[in-house]
Amino acid sequence: MRLPGGRTMKVLVTGSAGFIGFHIARRLLQDGHAVAGIDSMVPYYDLRLKEARHAILAQYPAFRAHPLDLADVAPLERLLAAEAPEVVVHLAAQAGVRYALEHPASYIHSNILGTYSLFEACRQHPVRHLLMASTSSAYGANTEMPFRETDAVATPLNIYAASKLATEHVGHSYAHLWNQPVTAFRFFTVYGPWGRPDMAPFKFTDAILHGRPINIHNHGLMERDFTHIDDLVESIIRLVDVVPERGRRLAECDSVSPAAPFRVVNIGNAQPVQLLDFIAAIEGATGREAIRNLVEMQPGEVLKTWADTTLLHALTGYRPGTDIVTGIASFVAWFREYYGI
Repeated sequence: MRLPGGRTMKVLVTGSAGFIGFHIARRLLQDGHAVAGIDSMVPYYDLRLKEARHAILAQYPAFRAHPLDLADVAPLERLLAAEAPEVVVHLAAQAGVRYALEHPASYIHSNILGTYSLFEACRQHPVRHLLMASTSSAYGANTEMPFRETDAVATPLNIYAASKLATEHVGHSYAHLWNQPVTAFRFFTVYGPWGRPDMAPFKFTDAILHGRPINIHNHGLMERDFTHIDDLVESIIRLVDVVPERGRRLAECDSVSPAAPFRVVNIGNAQPVQLLDFIAAIEGATGREAIRNLVEMQPGEVLKTWADTTLLHALTGYRPGTDIVTGIASFVAWFREYYGI
């Protein structure tokens, strides 16, 4: 993203040591922008992976790392005052559907309280555009496919989804009350190099390469709309300058609110992949067959996700399109290099 006249921006990225936050921060730095990264380094998974991501970002002179829990309002407000970002990309969150079954309080703290604190800080120090991560899990028990941003989202199936829907509502309220432009992205199963160890691409690749069995939920009768990280980053970067205006629809399918400068945008590949085809892609990339353990579906999971990306294309002219075989190959190549396998 190059601004007119070569102008650079100051951007605040929350969750900068996380999978998606790292990739977004690195792209912004590569494009010549200054990035302040916030991350509380919660040990939800191996901190060495987070530290390695931040070490890469630290090689850029325009990157500054700030260890901070977003739920701490006062230091967060001081940070925004000092950094004076033009744009905030809010990616910090407690992720994971299954983890929420045993640790629901962490989702309330990190996702709801953390997002509230960020909006309070931005109320005191307004930014041109606040972009925030939501999730395809927001569509919950919806069965009409593909999922559209204008669909009703009243049936979350797990605490993670409920917490992210709550952040969307917080964002809309602040956008309405304080005229803070907000774009909420609903991500669809993001994967790629530097991915999270708790997600299927990582767990399956690790198990297959080490000869361990993998658990295949619902006997493989599930589908996911997998989004490669490079496609996700390109989508977000293009959306930075698509600032929502109250009631101003830019396309027939626009989800912009009539009551606030707030918009929801799906970011997905618009091509659901069967779970067994996904596993086959990992087998092909690793050159090894999986030891398959067929198990029942876990509580809180959904059978299928499928993004309608018409609005994303209308707003940015871009459609994600990395196929699962190509995308998984890039992940497995990174995994082998990083772990020396």
